[in-house]
Parts: sequence; C-alpha cells; structure tokens
Amino acid sequence: MKRVAVMTSGGDSPGMNAAVRAVTKKAIYHNLDVYGVYRGYEGLMEGDIKKLELKDVGSIIHRGGTILGTARSERFKTEEGQQQALEQLAKHDIDSLVVIGGDGSYRGAQALHKKGINTIGIPGTIDNDINGTDFTLGFSTAINTVIEAVDRIRDTATSHERSFVIEVMGRDAGDIAAWSGLATGAESIFIPETVMDKAEMVTRLKKGFDRGKKHSIIIVAEGVGTAEEFATYINENSEYDSRVTVLGHIQRGGSPVVFDRILGSRLGGKAIDLLMEGISGKALGLEKNEISVHDYDYVFQKKDHKDLDEYIQLSKELSI
Repeated sequence: MKRVAVMTSGGDSPGMNAAVRAVTKKAIYHNLDVYGVYRGYEGLMEGDIKKLELKDVGSIIHRGGTILGTARSERFKTEEGQQQALEQLAKHDIDSLVVIGGDGSYRGAQALHKKGINTIGIPGTIDNDINGTDFTLGFSTAINTVIEAVDRIRDTATSHERSFVIEVMGRDAGDIAAWSGLATGAESIFIPETVMDKAEMVTRLKKGFDRGKKHSIIIVAEGVGTAEEFATYINENSEYDSRVTVLGHIQRGGSPVVFDRILGSRLGGKAIDLLMEGISGKALGLEKNEISVHDYDYVFQKKDHKDLDEYIQLSKELSI
C-alpha cells in the first residue's frame, strides 16, 4: 500500500467523523500517508483531495455530520465518471480507499475495487439497513434523538389528551421506527417490513382511551406513508383528536452517542489493518460485538428483519 484515502458518501450520519479520525490516525501511526476526499464521489472525480495531518482530525470525534462533506453522485455510476476518479487517484498516487457510507457508496467502492483500487467499506447510515452488520454508524444516535423528541411530545400529548402521529426516517427500512417505538411505548408502529391495518390502530386507540389513558403515540416510518395521512384517518374514523410531528433531518444530526463513537473508531482502525494486510474489496460490520468482514456482494443482499417483527409484536403486548 502506497497511500490511503478516506471519504464519506451518501447521507451523513453521526459517527462518520469518528471513523475518519480513526482511519487517519491509524494510518499515520503506521507511517502511511493519508488523504481526505471531500464531497464524496463528486469530489473524487473532481480531484477535491487533500493530505490529512493529525491536526486535521483533532477534536472531531464528538462532532456530528462529516468534516469531509458528502454528496450523492449519479455521474460516478457511469464508466466515464469512474475513469475520472481513477485518474485523480493516480494523480495523487493513491492506491487504497476507505469508503464510509451506505449501499450506494459500497457499490461505488466495489466498482473501484474491480478496477484495481484497494477498497474497504464502513457502514455509515442511520437507517441500519446494511446486511452483514448488526448496527450501522449513526443508527444508535438517531434512535436516541427520536426517543428524546417523543418523550417531549408525550408531555404535550398527555396535557391535552391527544394522540400524536410521529413520522421518522426509514424509506425502505423500519429499524428507526421499530426500535424507537418500542423504547417509547408507542401504541402502534408502522414499518415497511410489516403490514398493519390502520383500522387496528384506531381500535387500539379506543381501547386505550376507554381504559383512561391520557394520550397515544403512533410511530410511522416514512416509507409506509406520511404522518398526515395517518392522522387524517384517525380524525375521520374516530372521535379522538390527533396531531402530527415530522422529525425529518433532525434525526441525522447531533453529537454521536458513545456507541457510535466506539463503532466508528473500531471500524476505522480495522480498515487500515486489512489494507496493510493486502485485503481489499471487503465491507466491515459488527456482529455479536465482533468486527465482521464480508464481500460486497454479501452486503448487497437483503437484510434479515426478524428482530423487527419481534419488536412490533412486543410493542403491541406492552402498550395495552
């Protein structure tokens, strides 16, 4: 390995900076030159690459977002875009690249690996939807952000004896909704992986209020529908007053919790270890608290969501 570069790609997530810091410091510890690629694959194609020193990654482990910036790139998916990236890497004499991001970022890393660049992928996405890892960077922080928001909303919901429909992120994955819903005692949770009837939601609301409950919380993953749609259904099919909160991008920001700081540090350090051993074309993860290493093709397979079914059922049993 001559020189290693590190980049963040796709949506930002808390813990990315911890991983960037670990890659940089571990590389320098082993007397390697390390470069930062700014603005994801767009920056890679445009040569937005800068050598990183220890001072560049000082005091960033606690910061949300990514100091390298990030972007989504359709242009990189083309043969022309990938060739531009290869030219920029060759220009800086870089032959190894650590990519921190989600599924699309991994596909880009795999493309470069097939073209002779040593690449290692680190799972950075709040959705927790990457196969081959129990947790992705940023997921733990995101659900803690949701929990804090829901706890605050519950105070108002109780005061006014209302139901609140809270929309969280998760276009194709319901992990954020399922985990935060169970942790906050939500009466109903709607996720893409499990079908639940809206009529059942209203029935559960009625049973709760008939028993004297002062409020109700419904968590909806954005991939199922909008919170407004669910609130409208409640208002039209019951006598209960409902309100809507869309948490949106607040779930991506904020200082990473300890778990994401440790996860980013462990995965970043392991990435350098693998590259120094001459291992490439791999995606890292955490399974049963051990760092796992898989081929890219494995992580592209659909993730098993059996645990989400368990969480949804348990939530129904505990929120009676």
